[in-house]
Amino acid sequence: MNDKHSHASEHHHHSASSTNDRVFNQGADRLRTPERIERLEIERVVNSSLEGKKIQSVLDIGTGSGLFAEAFHQRKLKVAGIDSNQSMVDAAKEFLPDSTIQVAAAEALPFNDNSFDLTFFGVVFHEVDNYQKAIKEAYRVSLIRTSILEWDYKEENFGPPLAHRLRPEFLKSLAEEAGYKNFQVIKLNSLVLYLLDK
Repeated sequence: MNDKHSHASEHHHHSASSTNDRVFNQGADRLRTPERIERLEIERVVNSSLEGKKIQSVLDIGTGSGLFAEAFHQRKLKVAGIDSNQSMVDAAKEFLPDSTIQVAAAEALPFNDNSFDLTFFGVVFHEVDNYQKAIKEAYRVSLIRTSILEWDYKEENFGPPLAHRLRPEFLKSLAEEAGYKNFQVIKLNSLVLYLLDK
C-alpha cells in the first residue's frame, strides 16, 4: 500500500501538464484504470446482460464509480445505482448526474418489488455481507433477470485470493433457492458472467 504515497507525490510534480491527474476521488480513480476497464469487458458484459430480453431499466448494485451504470445508460436504459460507500456514490453521480444513485446495502434495497427489469452486480457480489439476503433482494426488485459478473474460481495473479472467489455451484444453488428459473454461465476472457432469469 505504500506506493500510494509515491504516486501522490508524482502527481504533484506533473499535474499541471495533464488534466487526467485531477483525482477527485482516489477510490473511483483506481476503479477506472485502463487495465481494469479492459479486464471488465464492459461492452460484452452489457450486451450479454441484455441479450434475449426486453430490458429497459437497470439497478447497478455496488455501482462503485458507475462504470457499468454509465454503459447501461449509454444504451438509453433507465439506470439507478446503489453503493454502501458514500464517496463512491458521490463519484458515480459525477458520471451519471441524471440517474438516481444512493447509499444502500445489497441486503436491503430501497426499492419496491419488480422495480427494475435487470439487477446487476459488477464484480461485487463476492463482497456482500450476506449472500442469501443479497440474492433474495436482487430477485425481489428484478422483474426479468439478475446479472452477476464475478472473478473466475481459480488462483490468478490479479483480483482477490481464491478464498474470496465464488464457486459457480454455490451461485447456482443460491439462485435456485431464491427462486430463479434459469441459470446461465458465460465465460469471458478474465471474468465469468452469470445470468439468472426469473
